[in-house]
Amino acid sequence: MKLLIDFLPIVIFFIVYKLAPECIDAISPLLNTDQIQHLTDMPAIVLATAVLIPATMLQILYTKISTGKVETMHLVTLALVVIMGGATVILQDKTFIQWKPTVVNWLFAAAFFGSRFIGNKTILERMMGQNLKLPANAWNNLNYAWVAFFTFSGIANLYVAYNFSEDIWVNFKLFGLLGLTILFIIAQSFYLYRFMTPEDTIKGEEK
Repeated sequence: MKLLIDFLPIVIFFIVYKLAPECIDAISPLLNTDQIQHLTDMPAIVLATAVLIPATMLQILYTKISTGKVETMHLVTLALVVIMGGATVILQDKTFIQWKPTVVNWLFAAAFFGSRFIGNKTILERMMGQNLKLPANAWNNLNYAWVAFFTFSGIANLYVAYNFSEDIWVNFKLFGLLGLTILFIIAQSFYLYRFMTPEDTIKGEEK
């Protein structure tokens, strides 16, 4: 469920990009002629980015209301959506929003890698340590795996953005990155399973 909430703004971005004329028609009763014309003249990726910014803000607000807290990763993502998405909308240049997933992933990779040398615990252990007991080397291996995943995701995003059409990149932004994340989480689950005790399994089933 959390993963779906995290990707919801991207789903909205995807829908607006693919159905830009229909989206404009749907809200046209609320707009005047000049506003409708302005939206119609706007490239689909710029329009989708303009919608992505408030959608991400609403996602953060929902997370805060439903859980009582907002993770640092969400705040970093929001800041980059506002900054790089805003640049795309203002300058009408898709380069900024296409670079955003890479910048986000590489910042996370740097943070996870740096946490190995700052303090006694990695970011991952601080996030999951209360619910999962692992030996120190396992936490380190898992942390490095996330560093590799974030780094690879950032590279993959740029490869698709610069070697394929805009439409294919939009598809990859949703389905490609989501698919990579799901596959990585599944692989992580198999790795973690070897460290789980019967008590951990029972607790997981009860949740």
